[in-house]
Amino acid sequence: MECPVTARNSSPTIDVPAARALVADNPDVLIVDVRTPGEFETAHVPASINLPLDQVDAHLGRIVNDAGGRILLMCQSGNRATTACARLANAGLTDATVITGGMNAWVAAGGPVERGRQRWSLERQVRLVAGGVVLLAVVASVWVPAARFVAGFIGAGLTFAALTDTCAMGAMLSRLPYNRGAGCDVDRSLARLRNDRQQA
Repeated sequence: MECPVTARNSSPTIDVPAARALVADNPDVLIVDVRTPGEFETAHVPASINLPLDQVDAHLGRIVNDAGGRILLMCQSGNRATTACARLANAGLTDATVITGGMNAWVAAGGPVERGRQRWSLERQVRLVAGGVVLLAVVASVWVPAARFVAGFIGAGLTFAALTDTCAMGAMLSRLPYNRGAGCDVDRSLARLRNDRQQA
């Protein structure tokens, strides 16, 4: 079955209904979830593997060499998966596609999900921390006027994050124990990539 793939930020994408049909019709298609282990533990697509975005660069060569069949990349909303897709494409892996809307779209479309211990998504954590710091800075500026510059700094950081499609705060938060969950066995995830290649 052919699936509609479109370009978004130079990464090929596929919507959730087409992704579900592709996975059902092709056993060599593998969903690679690039969220944090904590997010993956909270909810993930059955039979998907977890390979956090912060591990992609460290294992880029192995991923490209071991990847077999088609890879569908997923995160919470699509941004991290798009970043991972671009890195993989630059390293020579051209058969990776981003699931549009990520886990948010998957759940909204009624896709099957395995659930575990509930945690906030990384995007939600960033909004909480950024909003909390800005609120505290504004309140503190009543007594310490210079505190308003902290709010300006956060605003500038969020603007930079939007323009560059990166998020330093999200990268820092992803390293917290809360987001590590049970941890990600990178070797096991890479072994799944290798096994799928041998079976393809």
